[in-house]
Amino acid sequence: MIKIIQGDITTLAVDAIVNAANQVMLGGGGVDGAIHRAAGPELYEACLKVPEVRPGVRCPTGEARITTGFKLPAKFVIHTVGPVYREITAPCGGSRPMGKRTRRAERVPRLHGEPEKLAACYRNSLALAMENGCKSIAFPCISTGIYGYPKEDAAEIAVREVEEFLAASTSAPCATVDEKNAEMDVIFCCFSTHDVAVYERLLK
Repeated sequence: MIKIIQGDITTLAVDAIVNAANQVMLGGGGVDGAIHRAAGPELYEACLKVPEVRPGVRCPTGEARITTGFKLPAKFVIHTVGPVYREITAPCGGSRPMGKRTRRAERVPRLHGEPEKLAACYRNSLALAMENGCKSIAFPCISTGIYGYPKEDAAEIAVREVEEFLAASTSAPCATVDEKNAEMDVIFCCFSTHDVAVYERLLK
């Protein structure tokens, strides 16, 4: 089941909340900072123990790591690192001569793998939640804050990945009937009414 709410993700009594973290996993601004403050200093210590895959990087972009929720109502915090949106415009088709004047070529967006990396955040977070027995998980709007990902585009990716994951998990062969019928509850926890409206349009 998918649910959309407007509220504070740190107050949700779910099995796991997702933290829009940075690669070092030691707290930051926005959702990341709020989760660290609400969880208490134990979360910082737990993140500090996560092995670095390279200097200064505990969780590469698109991947996910899990820790205890400590003082949060949630049992776990799943930390994932969304991509920084680096859209640029590039010429499409070259300039077209118009007599003595030249019309500027149309310009189209060129991305650098951001959609794939954002999709991986959702897939990896959901997989990690399932591996740890979570039946409920709440996501913030990953990468749409200081990382600059357009909210509508990010929401489309989020909804698509969650729907595909839930469909695959409920249809996959399982050891027992109970496991096969147990569907994970997914909450999109939005900061603003505009964000809620974006998700509601996509889920109609």
